[in-house]
Amino acid sequence: MKFPLFKFISVLSIGLILSVPLAAQDFLPELVKRIKPSSVAIETFDARGNSVSRGSGFLVAADRVVTNRHVIERASRVEVHLVDGKKFPAKGILAIDGEGDLALLKVDLPPGLAAALPISRAVPQEGESIVVVGNPFGLEGSVSNGIVSAVREIAGYGKIIQITAPISPGSSGSPVVNMWGQVIGVATLQAAEGQSLNFAVPAERILQMRVTDLKTVASHAATAQRDKRAAAESAFSQGVVLLSRDDFARALPYFEKAVDADPNYAEAWYQAGYAYGFLGRHADALKASKQAAKLRPDWAEAHVNIGASNFALGQFKEAADAYRQAIRIEDDSADTQYGLGLSLEKLGRTDEEALAYRRALALNPGHSGAMERLGLAYVKLKRHADALAAFEQLKIYKPEAKTYNYIGESLFEQGKTEEASEAFNTAVNYNPDLDAARFNLGRAYVKLGNIAMARAQYEILRAARSDLADRLLVLIDP
Repeated sequence: MKFPLFKFISVLSIGLILSVPLAAQDFLPELVKRIKPSSVAIETFDARGNSVSRGSGFLVAADRVVTNRHVIERASRVEVHLVDGKKFPAKGILAIDGEGDLALLKVDLPPGLAAALPISRAVPQEGESIVVVGNPFGLEGSVSNGIVSAVREIAGYGKIIQITAPISPGSSGSPVVNMWGQVIGVATLQAAEGQSLNFAVPAERILQMRVTDLKTVASHAATAQRDKRAAAESAFSQGVVLLSRDDFARALPYFEKAVDADPNYAEAWYQAGYAYGFLGRHADALKASKQAAKLRPDWAEAHVNIGASNFALGQFKEAADAYRQAIRIEDDSADTQYGLGLSLEKLGRTDEEALAYRRALALNPGHSGAMERLGLAYVKLKRHADALAAFEQLKIYKPEAKTYNYIGESLFEQGKTEEASEAFNTAVNYNPDLDAARFNLGRAYVKLGNIAMARAQYEILRAARSDLADRLLVLIDP
């Protein structure tokens, strides 16, 4: 269970928000002026007093600073530098989010030196303008701006924000601030296999950090050196960054390193299985996902991965069993119901397959995949009126040749030949190369007695060397 660290408090009055110019760049200097004093530089030292690393952070309360965990992980002492040059020692560490690469430090500052930045729970929108105030190479208060280029949902992890604002060494832990002065993320620079990857951890993770008793920086560093999970989380966080860019090949070694460091790390097993699956290594994916489920039996997403791996391996009964187990744990996922339906289709259990798709659509009425498969299941069950209803709904989301061909086939089976021919004509107009639609249009013309038009479709199919040409000819000249 996670506990909120503090309540979100906006420092902007309504009047100030309303006074913001439409062009964000016009008031950018004023925004930077307001948030810059709340951004700090972080310098760490070893036991001998030698400087170890530099990073950035920001105030989230009068006595609390957020930074990246990797900035402080080898330190015996941490010093916080304000923009005006004043320096204050960190009293210790209040909370760590290893997977999010976040650390919460306690720092005693004199009253009035700097204000805390407000934290936004809202997920930023792609294209939204942002500002990063960091401390690259010790240049306190350096500013870069850009946009949110993507917000990715990483299965088994959560959201991650990709940004265009450059993050240089020393800027890890900087606040990523929107145009209203709210922190929407914590900037992190990850260097992986020669790549500099700029991204931000959503600010909501700050509010979810669990505060513990104050620990000294030195004791945390000593514990982290002995702690298998700390080393595993460090590798895991690098893998997540690469995963956010769909770079599964480069992400996988970090997850493998994480499970080697801590074999009891369920989340790392899960992500390893996820990456294996996308790389086509389904047997390895199944093994890793089973290990994740063994460590966390009530984790629905781990069972979903088991289902997906079994399906890819042609083990459809095992796939269906895994999807059912995931549904028993959490019954609110349309995609899980859809996966179950696909597995049941392979097992020839069409009635149950259709039920799974109906449940998927009840959870997500816009799930076009479930609409299409439900219609096809109804066709197999010879429930053509129900199939037509499903395909008519699909037309809203996928107005394409294949959809109109489905509609035509359903109408044809109900004896509505003229309506069917109109649907087939529409399909051909969308895609003249869809042979199935031309064949169906030809057989509709045959049933309507328009042999000349049927022959025209045959000639087109014959010129295209389609296997359906002879099938249509047999209908024309039985």
